[in-house]
Amino acid sequence: MSRLPGVARLHPNRVPSVLSVIVAWCLIPAGAIAYPAPAPDPGMPASDVPPAIQQLRRAMLDPEVNTLTFRSMDRIFTTRTVARSGTVWSLPRSDHALDFTYSYQGRTFTPQQFLERTYTNALLIMKDGRIVAEIYRNNTDETTRFIAFSMTKSITSVLIGCAVAEKRIASIDDPITKYLPELGTGAYNGVTIRQILQMRSGVDYEERYDFGNPGIAARNHELSLVENVTRFADVARTIRRKHPPGEVFQYKTLDSAVLGWLLERVSGGSSVAAYTAQRLWEPLGAESDGYYIMDGPPGAGREFSGAGFNATLRDFARFGQMVLNEGMANGRRIVSAEWIRESTTASGDHGPDPRSGYGYQWWMASTPHAFQAIGLQGQHIYIDPPTHTVIVKLSYFPPGDDTSVEKEVAAFFAAASAWQPR
Repeated sequence: MSRLPGVARLHPNRVPSVLSVIVAWCLIPAGAIAYPAPAPDPGMPASDVPPAIQQLRRAMLDPEVNTLTFRSMDRIFTTRTVARSGTVWSLPRSDHALDFTYSYQGRTFTPQQFLERTYTNALLIMKDGRIVAEIYRNNTDETTRFIAFSMTKSITSVLIGCAVAEKRIASIDDPITKYLPELGTGAYNGVTIRQILQMRSGVDYEERYDFGNPGIAARNHELSLVENVTRFADVARTIRRKHPPGEVFQYKTLDSAVLGWLLERVSGGSSVAAYTAQRLWEPLGAESDGYYIMDGPPGAGREFSGAGFNATLRDFARFGQMVLNEGMANGRRIVSAEWIRESTTASGDHGPDPRSGYGYQWWMASTPHAFQAIGLQGQHIYIDPPTHTVIVKLSYFPPGDDTSVEKEVAAFFAAASAWQPR
């Protein structure tokens, strides 16, 4: 999940660069503010969401409030808990001062400058499985639960790997309609699970959120996530095709929502939240409950599996360390090493940087062999296997073109990976 309401300025016939979509849920112009409520749609049921809450949902990315809203999603949306249980995975500590610098645009900066320059709410760095730095800012602490936005996609990827290991999904080369026959009438007919994981479904769902001239994505966002009168993934039933399946990479949160629907279907009558708790959160040894944003009220809504997960800084770090450990957490196998290696390997061309790309809901980093989960306005779980480094950065970037700040974050991550605390 990335930028909310606004206009994506991407040429429709060009694969966007990694930086242009790296945190994309929706693209918005610099300085944008919450969009006004649209005119009522007579073809839709009336929303039960109070108008003030609807407008708060439209405003949650605004720079005046996002350092607060990004850690208050349970006050803005209906949610479903992902319960922790059992022994907490104790993360050893060896706290160090951040005594290194990084270079950006010909200048040298300290990590302390980085925190403010890149709108940081919280930062955690792990080296060799130990926490070496843990920083909270802006009235947050170790109990604060932050929105992951599109980092959720990488969590969904791990859960798909769990379902494959359990043979709930026979093969990711199966057509999605084998498990979701409801999609047989739209462009997902003939698309494989692998192609959806790679964002190569070919369906016509451009992540363009121009609420003054709404297309399918803007309308789906408003009706599902703001008004809660439709389910986000249901548009997949009738969507049209833009490219042959597998040929073109095009980042779209609808693909991730379909993967969540798949998890719901194969989980044996459970929910995505319950499956996340059973297969990931409990065996991971999380210390706090997580939760998903829902796209509707209890009994109707689904977990927003493309961008709606929330957790504490340390629990995001545990997830990152588990992935660095190729699926192992505190001596327990969460997902296969083969799945981790496969899902974090780039598939095909995704832009001008040959070191970057996209795997199964994971981004490759500019640092060789590193990869990351990335979400709207500066949420990162960065994993660098060669240096045994995990970095979690939770941010409140202002909405707009954040290419420059993302490049600075990348420069910091590279320096932090190379850093050897003494």
